[in-house]
Amino acid sequence: MIAPSRLAVIRVCEAVFGQGERCPEHWNQSLEPADAGLAHAILGKMFRHWGKMQAYVDEALTRSDKNLPLETRIVLALGLSQLAWLSGVADYAAVNESVMWISDPHKGFPAHQGLVNAILRQAARERASLAEKIEAYPHYLDQSLFTKHALRHALGPDFNLAHSQSLWRKWNQPPRFYFRVLEAAQPLPEGLIPDATLEGCWKLEEGASFPTEWLMQHHGMVQDRSSQALLSFTWDRSVRTMLDLCAAPGGKSTGLHLKYPEAHLTCIEKHPQKAEQLKSTLKSRKIEATVIAADARVWLKDCDKQFDLIWLDAPCSASGTLQKHPDLTWIGENIDLALLCKTQEELLSAALPRLSPGGLLVYSVCSWFTQEGINHQKTMLERYTQMQPATIWSPTLGGSTFQLKPLEWEGEGFQGFALSPQ
Repeated sequence: MIAPSRLAVIRVCEAVFGQGERCPEHWNQSLEPADAGLAHAILGKMFRHWGKMQAYVDEALTRSDKNLPLETRIVLALGLSQLAWLSGVADYAAVNESVMWISDPHKGFPAHQGLVNAILRQAARERASLAEKIEAYPHYLDQSLFTKHALRHALGPDFNLAHSQSLWRKWNQPPRFYFRVLEAAQPLPEGLIPDATLEGCWKLEEGASFPTEWLMQHHGMVQDRSSQALLSFTWDRSVRTMLDLCAAPGGKSTGLHLKYPEAHLTCIEKHPQKAEQLKSTLKSRKIEATVIAADARVWLKDCDKQFDLIWLDAPCSASGTLQKHPDLTWIGENIDLALLCKTQEELLSAALPRLSPGGLLVYSVCSWFTQEGINHQKTMLERYTQMQPATIWSPTLGGSTFQLKPLEWEGEGFQGFALSPQ
């Protein structure tokens, strides 16, 4: 019987490579901790090295075998990823469970049982050098048109082949976790240390255990370094009312409350299920807020209130999260970028009139694509002539625009800007 961890990996790969769907956010949540950890490790390697592993497979095939069905390619990558990079997995487990799955007449492709067995047993024989052999294939095999566009936009004027390869190697490594303290009076987990250059940001020392219990007790939260940098802005005017648009899962809402604990916070989230989860998250963090399930564009047009601070973390391509979500490499070309840009512009156009005199709007996206980010600033300034850029971030982060240098910065790829009425 195939282990739950490997079964979960196969199901996700079928959705991503077969249906072009995103990897579900909580895809391994139902697994036991050890199984969830193994599944996460396998899936990460499969997504990050899918193209190179397929090149390894194709090299082992005869000309007539090249047109393999997806089921066969998935189980071969499943076995190869364990043999190449997961030294704690025994040869027989990596080989036999892949063979077992492909042999299933209802789920696999039984005609390729012998082929899968032969390729994986050969890989097991050369296991000591397998990772090096797979990684020696060209980098472009693990890239797509989507990732190539992301690399070019991320590097901007600094784009060249050497920088592109360096950044791709960086994105192909598992991301580091960063944390925000919510209950300062509670003791910190062992191994949690402050970030040297970003106040209030914490990270784990090498080899430290993940602080699961501390997080479950709501003493802290996981929050990417770039999100924390966005929230490090300085604004010297009074903030009594705040509006967080597209607010789920609640990290930015929490950050706004910590910055302005006396201000009333209203959160708008389009998806009802996410809105309910947002309510639960904020309640567990002892944050009082009005949470409304609605399309922000419609709600804003019907709203007659004004807000001192509006935060719009707009829906986007998520190209800035490729390091954390390597599945985007393989499905990114299916994303309707034009529709996203239209939605972003509509949200901005609906939000700006709701600013109070002297108020502040902060716009952000976790994307490297400039048409989703800073390009909107020019459009809004032309459309709303009473608005002006607001310099709220440090010069190293961009001042009135939030822009990061990806080869120097540790964290996701965010960009954004700030506007205020003159």
